Amino acid sequence: MSTSESFFAQSYAEARTKFTAAAEAAGLDVHAHVHPLVGRDGEVLAMDVARFGPADARSLLVISSACHGAEGFCGSGVQNALLADAGFHAAAQAAGVAVLYVHALNPYGFSWIRRTTQENVDLNRNWQDFDHRNGGPPPLPANPGYDEIARFVVPATWPPPPENEAGLADFSRRHGERALQAALSQGQYTHPEGLFFGGHRPTWSRQTLAHVLEEQGQRCARLGWIDIHTGLGPSGHGERIFADRNDPVSLARARAWWGVGGATVTSMYDGSSASAELTGLLFNAAYLHCPQAEYTGLALEYGTLPMNEVMTALRGDQWLYNHPEAGAEQRTALKRQMRDAFYVDTPLWKRQVVEQGLEVAQQAVAGLAGR
Repeated sequence: MSTSESFFAQSYAEARTKFTAAAEAAGLDVHAHVHPLVGRDGEVLAMDVARFGPADARSLLVISSACHGAEGFCGSGVQNALLADAGFHAAAQAAGVAVLYVHALNPYGFSWIRRTTQENVDLNRNWQDFDHRNGGPPPLPANPGYDEIARFVVPATWPPPPENEAGLADFSRRHGERALQAALSQGQYTHPEGLFFGGHRPTWSRQTLAHVLEEQGQRCARLGWIDIHTGLGPSGHGERIFADRNDPVSLARARAWWGVGGATVTSMYDGSSASAELTGLLFNAAYLHCPQAEYTGLALEYGTLPMNEVMTALRGDQWLYNHPEAGAEQRTALKRQMRDAFYVDTPLWKRQVVEQGLEVAQQAVAGLAGR
């Protein structure tokens, strides 16, 4: 257990230091894409990239962390464990698979313990066509469910008054709990100070990741991607969620890679996942910037706390963002609640996270090798 714990950090700055040290110990160069803002403690923020394997490898595995900033504690720990695993790298080398570690897709959110970017945008809802060349951009997806409950989701005061909770309960009673989850989480583009806002233009994180993929991912024929998340499902369980378009061939390939040994690959399209069907997802980056490659993707989603507690933390953090005048004591309490919702700081949870992360990465290498 102590070995697993050593891969994890207590802050973004510590996580970045550990990632850099782990990459260098593995003999890898780290390329920093520096963010224009500084972190919570005045530290430099960056999307850091390290590659194992040749630039012209036919197969490439991307392993990314902190798409949702506060979830980076987990993803960074898994990346550090993989970097320290010489056997994993030896297997990748033998299989002809290069491994690209992208640490802190959203370094701002990681440092400030927010799920969103500095633009208050959910990066995993930001991959929309904002700049269509033929006649202007298409309309962004509508979310009438969120429009109906927006005033209840992020209230004017915190804690939420009873009428806010009654409004959400009424929506759930009329439409069902799953419909409430979908309205909240699928992504919305009309409430910039609300939850799961997808933005009106590409974020810094999206633009920077595009550069990384164009530099690192345009010479491979096969591209695997594991994006690490937290916040849904039973504590310590890593749900293997199909991360691609609704394509049966791609789903079958993902299940052949990761649905072995009793494991299940779930899909948001058929209702088997804890996730609702979402819009503007990160996997679109593979099609936009590595179009030559056959893509196979997975969102590895580790459970933390019950969903209602996670949602309360998100609502409180959004209220705090909207109310910078909040007092220091309330700010500290809400930030602690936010971190606990996405990072279970216990030896058991960290061991579970590392064990499953290593297994999924090893299976991806075997899949890319055609085994």
